[in-house]
Amino acid sequence: MKVLLIGEYSRFHNSLKEGLVANDCEVYIVGHGDSFKNFPVDYNIDASLFKNNYLLTKLRNAIHLITGFDIASFETYFRFKNIKNELRGFDVVQLINETPFNINLQVEWKILKYLLQQNKKAFLVSCSDDYIFIQFLMSEVFSYSTLTPFLQDKNLAKKYKNTLRYITKSQKRIHDRVFQELLGVIPASVEYLLAYKGHSKMLPLIPYPINVDKIKYEPLYLNDKIIIFHGINEANYLKKGNNYFEKALEIIQRKYRDKIEIVITRSLPYAEYIDKLKQAHIVLDQTYAHDQGVNALEAMAMGKVVFTGAGKEFYEYYDLDKTVAINAKPDVQYLAGQLEELINNPHKILEIGSNARAFVEKEHHYITIAKRYLDCWKSEKISK
Repeated sequence: MKVLLIGEYSRFHNSLKEGLVANDCEVYIVGHGDSFKNFPVDYNIDASLFKNNYLLTKLRNAIHLITGFDIASFETYFRFKNIKNELRGFDVVQLINETPFNINLQVEWKILKYLLQQNKKAFLVSCSDDYIFIQFLMSEVFSYSTLTPFLQDKNLAKKYKNTLRYITKSQKRIHDRVFQELLGVIPASVEYLLAYKGHSKMLPLIPYPINVDKIKYEPLYLNDKIIIFHGINEANYLKKGNNYFEKALEIIQRKYRDKIEIVITRSLPYAEYIDKLKQAHIVLDQTYAHDQGVNALEAMAMGKVVFTGAGKEFYEYYDLDKTVAINAKPDVQYLAGQLEELINNPHKILEIGSNARAFVEKEHHYITIAKRYLDCWKSEKISK
C-alpha cells in the first residue's frame, strides 16, 4: 500500500511511518517539522525563508498585524506546487489535523483540496485541536481541560488565540469542506473518542504508535538523588498547566533539597529534549489532560514515572489494574503530595516505571498499531 501522511506533530506520523514500513508499505510524510521540534518529513513545505530571515520575519509579523494575513503562506504554497505531482495517486492519505499546515485558510484549502481529491482514500486522525474537539471542550464535559484557564478568565483570550481560532466561522467552513472528502476520523486517545462520540464519520480508537524499538528501556536506579524533569513548551505554557508544576516543585524543593534534583528546559528541539529526558526518574508532562499524548508515552516507554493525563476514563478504557502513570491535576497541593509520596517511597518509582514500559509495549507498539491502521483503511465498510 502507498500511503501519504499529511502533517506532523510530536513525532506521531514518523512513528506510524516506521510501523507501516515494517508492514511492507511505501510511506511519505509531507508537512513541516512541527516548529522548533524539527521532526523529519519527506516533503518539507515549511516557509523556511520567512522563519530564518530576521527582516522577512519582521515584515511578515507587521503585515499579519495589520491585515491578519500571513504572507508566509505563499512560500508554503509555492513549495507545494513544485512537488504536487509527486503527491497524487496514493492509496491512502491521512491528515494529522483538519488544517495541518497552519497557514492562511484559503491557501490551506487549495493544498488540501488537491491532496484529498487526487488520492484514493482520505482519513483524519483526531489527536490535536480541531473544530469538533474545541467545541467539545467549550461545553465543559470534563471538570477541567486545556481550555480551563481561558474559561475561568476570558482576559486570557489573546494567549488562547491559536486555540480559539478553531471555532471561528472561517475554520468551520474549511472543517466542513475537509469532512466532505473524508471517509472517516480515527481518534487517537480517550479524550478524542469522547469528543467525536456519535459523529457519523467516527471510527474506532487506534492508540498513538510508539517506536519501542528505538526507545531504550533501562530499569531505573536510585543510587543518588531523584531527578525530576519538567520540559516546558513556551507556546503551550498555560494549556499544559506548567504553572501548577512549577509551584509544586517550589514546595518539594524546599522540603527535599538534599534528595532531589530538578531539571527544567524550555522549548527544546526534539533531539535535545530527549537527551535531557533520559536522565530523569520522574517526568512532569501536563495537568489538564485525561489521557496521554506522544511525549508522555515516549517517556513512559523509557520507564519513567510520568505525571500526565491518567484519569478514570483512561483506566476504564484500557481495563488497567496497575498504576502506569500518575494522574496529574491542576492542583498544586495535590501535585506536591504525589511527588512527596514518590520521594518517600522510591520503590514505587521503580514499580510504576516498569508498569509504564509494559503498558506502552502492549497498547502502543508501533508495528501493531500500524497494522490496525491498515485494517481500518482497508475496511469494506468505509470503501470509497
